[in-house]
Amino acid sequence: MKWILASLALLLACVLPARAANPRVEFMTSHGNIVLELYPDKAPLTVANFLNYVQSGFYEGTIFHRVVNDFIVQGGAFTPDFTAKPTLPPIPSEAKNGLTNEAWTVAMARGRDIDSATSQFFINLDSNKFLNHYKDDPDYYGYCVFGKVVSGFEVVKKIAALPTGAAGPLKEDVPLEPVVIQKVALLPAAPSASPSQPKGKTHGKGQTRHKPRPHLAGT
Repeated sequence: MKWILASLALLLACVLPARAANPRVEFMTSHGNIVLELYPDKAPLTVANFLNYVQSGFYEGTIFHRVVNDFIVQGGAFTPDFTAKPTLPPIPSEAKNGLTNEAWTVAMARGRDIDSATSQFFINLDSNKFLNHYKDDPDYYGYCVFGKVVSGFEVVKKIAALPTGAAGPLKEDVPLEPVVIQKVALLPAAPSASPSQPKGKTHGKGQTRHKPRPHLAGT
């Protein structure tokens, strides 16, 4: 585990110069482009891990394989034929960083093991408070927020509204029209304020319409 942490720290130091603005990553998909802003000061290991996948080209050719309208859009695992791409070792969770799963934030998916996140991430479509950290227990530890959507909101909404069903090994919530990540790019740095919760909801109620199910944002 120590060598993983050291490698991620080195990667972050190489990618981000001192006092640099928050990095931004653009996902060019078959349904339009989405830009994410990342928070290395709040989730340094998570951001370094995510940028490692970005810069290696891992996400290119993968799909958003899980869509639940008014809840999440999740990707980072499968190719269009539902082949699971091999990942790097899992990373420690930084869910205790103070950021919460508000609408438009980006967080890491994981299994029941708190420290099991690898490549999968999700975009929150609403204020999913039950995904936040509450205490040091697998069922209440929460999911690490490490960024937010800053451009491409309409693209995310369009993806969220797609009809879903079963496909490949997944029994539900798979877009019947594949949403393919065609290219991913780390954008030039732009001035940015400190992390804050984004304003606005996808449907304005402030709470998810979906009842919590175990590991809804899991891998």
